[in-house]
Amino acid sequence: MLTSRRVGRVFAAGIGTMVPPAVALTAVVTVMTVIAWTPARSQELRATGGVSGTSCVGGFATFNCVTRWGPAGDPYVRPVPAPVDERERARLEARDRNWLARCNPMVERDRYGVGRLRYAAPGCEFGVGED
Repeated sequence: MLTSRRVGRVFAAGIGTMVPPAVALTAVVTVMTVIAWTPARSQELRATGGVSGTSCVGGFATFNCVTRWGPAGDPYVRPVPAPVDERERARLEARDRNWLARCNPMVERDRYGVGRLRYAAPGCEFGVGED
């Protein structure tokens, strides 16, 4: 059996002997700064309708903290501006009626019971119209 006496002595002495005091102090100050700064930023975001989250992993000698913040809501939903006037509203409604008449969308259930949209014309699944 192969053994290393040096490794055994280092681990027997404790983990504090493996980390220099300056490194440990820097790590503690960094973590405390992140923890102290995060609640203030979180409160600011909540006041403006945003969200934040902090996650830390690791142990005594190594650790990593991440804080993410941003506006609340679904990032994949794009708001559509409202029509400016009645003429614009009438044009958009006519376009929608033409698309419905051309594409004739119908919901068909697949073998798993999931509703799938079927269209009468090619390109309708991408919202392509004739205009």
